[in-house]
Parts: sequence; C-alpha cells; structure tokens
Amino acid sequence: MLLSAHLIPAPLRTARRFPLLAALACALPLLAGEAHAQRVERGARPGAFDFYVLALSWSPGFCELEGRADRRDQCAVGRKHGFVVHGLWPQYERGYPRECAAMPRVPSRQAMNVAAGIFPEQGLARHQWRVHGTCSGQTPEAYFRDTARARDRVTIPPALHGLPGDRVASPAEVERAFIAANPGLQPDMIATACQRGRLKEVRICLSRDLSGFRVCPEVDRSGCRDRNVTIDAPE
Repeated sequence: MLLSAHLIPAPLRTARRFPLLAALACALPLLAGEAHAQRVERGARPGAFDFYVLALSWSPGFCELEGRADRRDQCAVGRKHGFVVHGLWPQYERGYPRECAAMPRVPSRQAMNVAAGIFPEQGLARHQWRVHGTCSGQTPEAYFRDTARARDRVTIPPALHGLPGDRVASPAEVERAFIAANPGLQPDMIATACQRGRLKEVRICLSRDLSGFRVCPEVDRSGCRDRNVTIDAPE
C-alpha cells in the first residue's frame, strides 16, 4: 500500500514544555508560504508563457473545505468524484499570468460541449477559460481540448481509486503514488496542495506542447507542508 490507512496523532509534549518554540514552529509554515508566493501578472500577452500546470482537485477534500458551502453541483451526494480537472494553467518559470484579455472571448456552445467532458461543472470551465485559458493564446475550444490532452497524459494512482473510507497520508506519499503510476514524472515536477489538514489538489507540470512532464522548481516549493493530510473518501 502506498498510502497510510489510519489517523496519526501528533505528540504535544513540545508545546507544553516549550511554548515559545511551539509558537515559532507554528509560524514557520506561514512564513514559508509567504516566501514561496508566486508573482501574478494580470493582462499579460496571450501565449507568452513557459509551461503548463495541470491542476487536479481531490473533489472530496474540495467539497469538505468549500464546495458544499457554495452549493457546487460537483459536491452533490452520490457524485462520488475523486480527482477532477480544476484547470490547465500557463506558467512562467517564476510566477504566472492570468486574465490576459480585457474582454475575453465567450466560449461557444461547441467549445462548452468539449468542456463538458473535462470539467465537473460548466461554471468552472468558463472561469478557467477567463482566468487561465485567455493566457494560452488559444481559442476556447482549443484550450479545452488541450486540457483534455493534459488530463489524458496523467494516470490516477490505483491506490486513490474507490477509497472505502477516509485515510491519512503524507503529501510525499501522495506524490510518490503519482510518480509510480506515471513513467517520467519526478518529485520536482509535482506538488500537492492542502488546506486545514485536508488534501485539496495535485499539480503536475507539463511542457508547453503537452508532450511530457517537466521540472518546475517554484511550483514544487509551493506545495503542501503539512506532515500528514486527510484524504476524504468520495461520497
């Protein structure tokens, strides 16, 4: 098994005996997160980027954190989504562009038909086009097709299919599971995202032409720093 099956309690002795050290330890992840914040460039020239990030949301974690509160369709009971496409994001070696069109082209019905087989909701597809797709230099339909190509390059690890219940694993274990399932993927080409102790997303870096995986040091450094995360089971 690549993933741990049981919750792992954390010892609190250090916090009791050395409150100042405990406070500093709590502050360090926040400082690290600030240090690795990526530069965002709004209104950049479409098509001027270095590589792509395929963001795959772990739908159960997203739904627990915010999706149900927002009444997202993907979070309806019985959907049993696992990993779903969040988006395909143009990136710079340092930072990334977003919203590269002042008046973005509205996706046609044909383009939305393509998106329907990729994203869990049409609203998410439209949002991803406006924020990230406009920076790709593509039409909406071509951007959605490229998103499908990127998704099809990635194999979801068997250990993350059909979880019978919640599990706990380290972010490194999740990444190793993806690396084992995807030849050519290396630790500096992938990052996990977490929030409030839950797995939220896996981000995988791909070349501009989507022909293979590629290194992305800044994305890798910005990954989840929790020791362990809960992987919520699909409902």
